[in-house]
Formats: sequence, structure tokens, C-alpha cells
Amino acid sequence: MTRAAESAERTSWLQLIHEGHRRRNRVETGFVWITRFALLAVFFGLWELAGWQRWIDVLLFSYPSKIVKLLVQKLMDGSLLPHVGMTVLETAAGFALGTLCGTLLAILLWSSRFLARTLDPFIVVLNSMPKVALGPLFIVGIGPNIMSIIATTLAITVIITTLVVLSSFREVDANYVKVVRVFGGTRAQTFRKVILPASIPTIVSTLKVNVGLAWVGVIVGEFLVSKAGLGYLIIYGFQVFNFTLVIGSLFVIAIVATVMYQAVSYLEKKLEKRQ
Repeated sequence: MTRAAESAERTSWLQLIHEGHRRRNRVETGFVWITRFALLAVFFGLWELAGWQRWIDVLLFSYPSKIVKLLVQKLMDGSLLPHVGMTVLETAAGFALGTLCGTLLAILLWSSRFLARTLDPFIVVLNSMPKVALGPLFIVGIGPNIMSIIATTLAITVIITTLVVLSSFREVDANYVKVVRVFGGTRAQTFRKVILPASIPTIVSTLKVNVGLAWVGVIVGEFLVSKAGLGYLIIYGFQVFNFTLVIGSLFVIAIVATVMYQAVSYLEKKLEKRQ
């Protein structure tokens, strides 16, 4: 058998192995999704049954069909979408700005060892503070508007992003950096050619964390100041003892947050394939 034939046979076997792996992965993914939907169906089915049989206090915990009916009613009369749109706008702004500002701050700290050593204790203290408690200060200082809500979100997302991304910069293999330096590369070129490409997966993973943190910041901000948004609906529902509205608003938050998380996961997979 010639070398060309051996190479062709080896390539054919590798393709078969790869195809078998992809097929098993698709089957496993299918089972994962089926299991997820089954768990949700069991959970909501038991909840619905508990509500109808009065095993739970429906005034406090409601039940799925009642919640869906209320959400559909508000969707049809046009009173739900403006609140959803407002919260999504605030969350997207806080999410994007928090990730961007945190990454830029991490780059600044990486570029200056003196600055990093100087600011390190302050960043640690800021990270340990309950950022939600800063909300009233933002309201007084900025005003009771959307900017104070976004500021509350930034207070939660920026520090976490900075710490995670900066740690990723510092963990890049030092040998790669030495190679660039040996060939006369500047610090900026080292960052552009080595540090940043190696840290892209961490930055994208940070986006996943920031999805949840941005929602926390926005909802807390809306609790304090907003007159529109899903956080406002939750507070309003508590005030009028309409707990079906409260749980329905939480349902909407869960759905939109899941969509955002899946979008970030899709971006992460695309970047992994490109790398």
C-alpha cells in the first residue's frame, strides 16, 4: 500500500470517528433538552395541581394558568410591553457599559504595574462592599431617573469584570510574552498579539456572569426609583397584594434573561470555533 493510500485511509477513519462523536453529541444534547422540558413540565404541573387543590395559599403563590392569563391580558391591553422594553433597555445598557468599562479598567491596570499595585486594595474593598447599598446615593447624586438605575448596575458589574479579566491577563503563559519581547515587541504589541487573544474566552465568559449581575442591578434600581419596568411591577404588585403580578413579572424576567444568556453562549461557541 502506497503512502498516499495509507494517508487516505487514515483520513477516512478520522472522519468516521469525528462523525460518530458528533452524532453522539447530538443525541446527548437531545436527551438534555428533553430532560429539561420534562423537569419544567413536572414542576409546573405539580404547582398547578397544588393551586387547584388548595394545597398552597393561591393568594400568595398563585398558580401557572392564573399567571399566564394575567400576562396575556396585560399583553393584549398593551400595558406589559412598555415595562418589558424599559427594563430590557436598562439591562442592555448596564450590561454593555459594565463589560466595556470593566475590560478597559483591567487593560489600564495591566499596562501599569505601579497603578495596579496602588489601586489593588481599593478594588478589593469596593468588591467587598454591598453595591446595592449605593443605590440611594446614586439617586440623590444623579437624580431619580434611568441614569441612576444604570449607575447601580455599573457598580455591580464593573468591579467583577475588572477582577476577572485582569486575572486572565496575568495568567497568560509568560513564555509567549518572552518570545514577543525577544523579537523586539513593545508592551502594546505584546498585549495586542498575545494577552488579548488569549483572554478572549475569559472575556466572553464574563459576559455570562454580567447578564445576571446586570439584571440584579436594574431590578434593584427600579425598586428604588423607577415608575416603569418589571421591577416597578413587582413593587406595585406587593403594594396592592397582587402576588400573581409579582410572580408573573419574575416569569418575564426569567424568560428575557434566558434569551440574553443563550445569545452570549451562542457568541462564545462562535468564537471558540473561530479560534
